[in-house]
Amino acid sequence: MKDGGRRGAIRPDIAALELSGIAKVALEALDDPEVVPLWFGESDIVTPDFIREAAKRALDAGRTFYSYSRGHRPLREALAAYHRRLYGIELHPDRITVPGSTMLSVMIAGQCVLERGDEILLVSPYWPNIRTVAEILGAVPVEVRLEEGPERWRLDIGKLAAAIGPKTRAVYVNSPSNPTGWVMSREEQAAVLDLCRRHGLALISDEVYHRNLFGPEDPAPSFLELADEEEPVFVLNGFSKAWAMTGWRLGWMITPRSLAEPMAVLAECNNTGATAFAQYGGIAALTEGEPFVRAFRERCRRNRDLVVERLGGHPRVTLLPPEGAFYAFPRIEGIGDGLAFCRRAVREARVGLAAGYTFGAGNEDHIRLCFAIATERLTAALDRLSVLLDRL
Repeated sequence: MKDGGRRGAIRPDIAALELSGIAKVALEALDDPEVVPLWFGESDIVTPDFIREAAKRALDAGRTFYSYSRGHRPLREALAAYHRRLYGIELHPDRITVPGSTMLSVMIAGQCVLERGDEILLVSPYWPNIRTVAEILGAVPVEVRLEEGPERWRLDIGKLAAAIGPKTRAVYVNSPSNPTGWVMSREEQAAVLDLCRRHGLALISDEVYHRNLFGPEDPAPSFLELADEEEPVFVLNGFSKAWAMTGWRLGWMITPRSLAEPMAVLAECNNTGATAFAQYGGIAALTEGEPFVRAFRERCRRNRDLVVERLGGHPRVTLLPPEGAFYAFPRIEGIGDGLAFCRRAVREARVGLAAGYTFGAGNEDHIRLCFAIATERLTAALDRLSVLLDRL
């Protein structure tokens, strides 16, 4: 077979996939100890002892076999109790699935609602993997950008409604937001859900930063408080962000009750279920983790204030204070090519950043930085960035 024949056997959607603007920068200096890594969405805190010990006990007890693809019953029961405590709602066990990572739940939700040629509205700036999921499935992402300012990012419901066309099948929204730190109000959520109901659209709500907030509210508003159990609403969540468990690849999804059996099949075909012993770490996080969640939130709140003061005070920088998650998404005057600037930041300032273009159109002058790391390291990174900005 000639080379052209081999290439022709691969779907063009797959052959055209590229690394995100996060990975393109990070791969240049991923293992360089001199670089302060602000490019990925994680802290430098090792998963707390009580979570690791629970997983080790499960491992020592021989919890190494296949389990139900939608998750161990004890974990799903713990998730039901967690939602009852947090939101005052009762979730039927058939609505809860733990397929593996939260990223996997994004893919499964996409598989449920998108066919080739369908359109999905992405509230932008957005986490880049959702766009890739749409492209892998052959769907067309349509961006609806948040309004930038004057005091916060905000969603224009009229713009979202105007973007709906005959091929629109779903809306994706992430709140608290990666990368902007925007947090949807309950009024905004009600308006989006009403729009989906009127147009018969599915709603994919990524709520993985639901405990990472800087105001008095905890948790962030959830569509679970508004949607009926049989509506085509997929609420995605996970353990990575609130409990410092990024490497565990453990997340959950809440789906219509009638999809219990299809969820089991999709989880089985995508991943055969979450890692058995890791699920017991998840139970410990849910039942014993509140002190850690609160302490980590306070750490990020202090770091947020530091970034707003130090970086937001630079004359070249416009920064809307993040309301949640643990990212800053500043606009930097005059950089033009965000990817080139981030590569320069790695080489000259030894700071790892993510290029704004990867989070959607209109963000070429933006960068994203994660401020969840230790304050001392963050301060050093901000010092270096200030020097670089002064040289521009």
